[in-house]
Amino acid sequence: MRRSVLVIGMLVLGAAAAMAQEDLVKQDQAVMKANAKNLGAMVAMVKGEKPYDQATVDASLAVLQNTAKKLPTMFPDSIKGQNPDGDYHSSPKVWEDKAGFAAHIASFTKVVSDAKGKIRDLETLKAITPGIGKECGGCHETYRLKNS
Repeated sequence: MRRSVLVIGMLVLGAAAAMAQEDLVKQDQAVMKANAKNLGAMVAMVKGEKPYDQATVDASLAVLQNTAKKLPTMFPDSIKGQNPDGDYHSSPKVWEDKAGFAAHIASFTKVVSDAKGKIRDLETLKAITPGIGKECGGCHETYRLKNS
């Protein structure tokens, strides 16, 4: 009887831990989708699809800067190999090349931080936004995989 209770307890704890890890992955994906949405808002202004709006730029940069703060802790070893529903998931390289991943995070953080005080009109937005996009894309090329 005790053995059965112990086994059931261990199974419940294991299932709860697995669900918690999947929740972390989904949270990470939500953060990245918010980045895409906010960078996309700035890109739409650069392309002339939307009018320049400083409030949107400031809000978008705030989201990107918040992500930059979160990134160093968003990929704990416990979520390695997690592949929930969605278009993309983290590459094993996030954990295999921690130094390279940390360097991308630092570079992204710097570019976003630098942009925050410099974008004041459409011309500065056009000059700075491609650099932010390049940082996002460069990291994704190495550390993100498309689900098949």
